[in-house]
Amino acid sequence: MLLISVFCLSAKAQVVFDKTEHDFGDLESGDARYIDIHLKNKTDKEAYILSVDQPREVVYIQKKALMMPDSSNVLRFQINKKSTGRFSYDIDVFTSDKQTPTTIKLKGRIRSLPSDQNNFTACPSFGQEPAGQNPLEFTLTVRTVDKNTGERLKGSTVAIIQNGSPLGKWKTNITGQFKIKIPLGISYFYATHSGYLPAEKGAYVNFKRNLIILELEPKKEAIPEDLPEIEIPEEDTTFVVEDDHTEEEIDLSEVIEVEEDTVSSIPEEAPPSFAELDENDFSSENFKPINVVFVIDVSSSMRQEDRIELLKYSLSQLVEMLRPQDKIGLVSYSNDAQVLLKPTSGDQKEKINEIVKDIKASGLTAGGKGIKIGYRQARRNLISDGANKVIVITDGAFNRSSDDYQKYIKRNLRRKCITMSVVGIKSNERSEENMTEAAKLGKGRFVLIEKLADAQSKLKQEIRLTAFRHK
Repeated sequence: MLLISVFCLSAKAQVVFDKTEHDFGDLESGDARYIDIHLKNKTDKEAYILSVDQPREVVYIQKKALMMPDSSNVLRFQINKKSTGRFSYDIDVFTSDKQTPTTIKLKGRIRSLPSDQNNFTACPSFGQEPAGQNPLEFTLTVRTVDKNTGERLKGSTVAIIQNGSPLGKWKTNITGQFKIKIPLGISYFYATHSGYLPAEKGAYVNFKRNLIILELEPKKEAIPEDLPEIEIPEEDTTFVVEDDHTEEEIDLSEVIEVEEDTVSSIPEEAPPSFAELDENDFSSENFKPINVVFVIDVSSSMRQEDRIELLKYSLSQLVEMLRPQDKIGLVSYSNDAQVLLKPTSGDQKEKINEIVKDIKASGLTAGGKGIKIGYRQARRNLISDGANKVIVITDGAFNRSSDDYQKYIKRNLRRKCITMSVVGIKSNERSEENMTEAAKLGKGRFVLIEKLADAQSKLKQEIRLTAFRHK
């Protein structure tokens, strides 16, 4: 009877864990890899965390060892797996209230690794990110300044894009900045201000890189005005904008400025009848159905100079224009080449955009192999009364497995009338010569995308010109 009573009391009054299992899901290179486990001492005595028995690939910190009656504690575990693939770890936590450990199971899959392996050596402290908060959301400060003087600019409009989709647009306050809670990761920033040229940049934002400064250059024709002096408090108390991230579609077309010296997005070789149409016209009356397969360079160089975000935004803008009779396919290439999306009807926008958002860049460049697979996908889904096209999107030449891609282009053009164009994302002049040559070989065009205004319209105009009925 005495043993039963002791057992019942200990079962009711123990150190309780808020969870004993956590699935991280798929983890990319920039994702946080730690989880907080909360403990509650429900006994009427002091309790302790005695020890933690974890695998080598798991590190942890604890807020404290001692837990007073009716108090809480936190254990933070971080996964330090150095290779891709699935993982499953059992961690035994010994507490003073019971003889047997409490087992914590952590599982998930590493899809891509950070370039700097030291990023995940130490478990982040509780001071760096308070326990219990979502590590995928943090407070980012965005500031706009005059490029020449460094003065902060009040009333600038800043749009933020992640994974090719706009998160929203915000105004800088009297201190020339705003704070916003957004997911960490690669982001693209676009700022405008009256009397200034637009400024834009892409950056990976996280807990350490939580300040983005956009430098805007005054327009040449603008008469410089003396900027008012702004008193900046010693401790920045800028209001944090609460963003509800609604599902309402955000249109940046009114935000993106097209500079006067920017060449029109309509190609020079477009027939007069094409140029006379509204740039957003993609009606069946004027445009044939199109079967287009994009062969996308996802080598590591595409992560540089904001290229991956410009690529995603270009594709997302095009997807919105597609009709049910159109087909779009996606092939990626880096170390190898693979089909990301088989040719899919243009009305499956959500499905297509999800694939676009998941595009990641890493590895070398196997351009020739990607082109072959792209043509194979296009051939299998030919539209007899429409336009059939392969479009390569890259930042440079087709460096690897490229020796015989040219004969592939000629053969498919001759036998199946499949044309090919090449889109250069912030490419250099030497690469542009090679890409222009390849596009001419495929009876297509070379399209250069260097900034957000290009990404907004140039890819759409290339598709419109390809599908135009009245050439």
